[in-house]
Amino acid sequence: MQSQKPVPGTNGNRYVPYCERQGETSVVYFTRDLSPEGLMKLFDRVGGVLTGKTGIKLHTGEPHGPNIIPRPWVEALIRNRLPEASIVETNTYYEGGRYTTEDHRETLRVNGWTFCPVDIMDADGTAMFPTNGGKWFAEMSMGKNLETYDSLFVLTHFKGHSKGGFGGSNKNIGIGCADGRVGKAMIHTTPGSDDMWDISNEEFMERMTESAKAVADHFSGHICYINVMRNMSVSCDCEGTAAEPVVTPNIGIVASLDLLAVDQASVDLVYALKEEDRHALVHRMESRHGLRQLTYMKELQMGNDRYQLVDIDNGDAVITPAEAVKDVVPFTAE
Repeated sequence: MQSQKPVPGTNGNRYVPYCERQGETSVVYFTRDLSPEGLMKLFDRVGGVLTGKTGIKLHTGEPHGPNIIPRPWVEALIRNRLPEASIVETNTYYEGGRYTTEDHRETLRVNGWTFCPVDIMDADGTAMFPTNGGKWFAEMSMGKNLETYDSLFVLTHFKGHSKGGFGGSNKNIGIGCADGRVGKAMIHTTPGSDDMWDISNEEFMERMTESAKAVADHFSGHICYINVMRNMSVSCDCEGTAAEPVVTPNIGIVASLDLLAVDQASVDLVYALKEEDRHALVHRMESRHGLRQLTYMKELQMGNDRYQLVDIDNGDAVITPAEAVKDVVPFTAE
């Protein structure tokens, strides 16, 4: 870490409308089809960049977590598209069902992640990955086994998050690849603090994003992103059965080769909902200053916040987020 503490950015509680964004555009694919088939259709649009030994970064959840991506969806995708791949995870910073490797293995069994290899990447130690261009870190401590993969498929359940405001692809790799003892502490805790969660707001978003950049840079050209916008509690899947009830409508699935674009499009889709439908999740994003994730990714040149939203359900028409969500219905538990 640098010797002089940097100054965090600001305005993480302000949503930047599309009309105020500048720069190049990326492609984000969209489907309303929340099913194994919908997931595979979107994977087919972005998965061609995956070569060699492939890891699937997935949040496998605390025991009996109600909102994680359905196991049968992931099983179907792996069986039909990535039969040699492994799910990759790391242990948690907090004590719970995934704190130790032994407990983590039991939670994986309980949650049904038994149909393919699951690599707990920090079970064998840690490795330092450079964070090029960052202001908080020169390098980030990751699960050691991340080094053994040639490609990474970032499969994310998009939802709220108690610290990040929202958890998208950026959070999935920024927190999810950092090892449970060193890397996650670097992101969450000021050295010497008695409060392990003392880093919040813009500083937290920037630290998490620099960690994500280390992963994205490492796999540059061989990484793709899918966000599943279903069962979007304001709580992260790390809260398991204690997660807040879901009140935000299911929207669909988005995919891109651009990390910023896939998370920006997901946020835009939420903001495009009716006020009564978006209120809870938007409040969670803004109250935690989570939108700083997006502006800091832009500053670090991690992608584009302008994009074409391609509707694969309707002949690849380019649509707006408002058009994508115009027919959503209130959330009902499956």
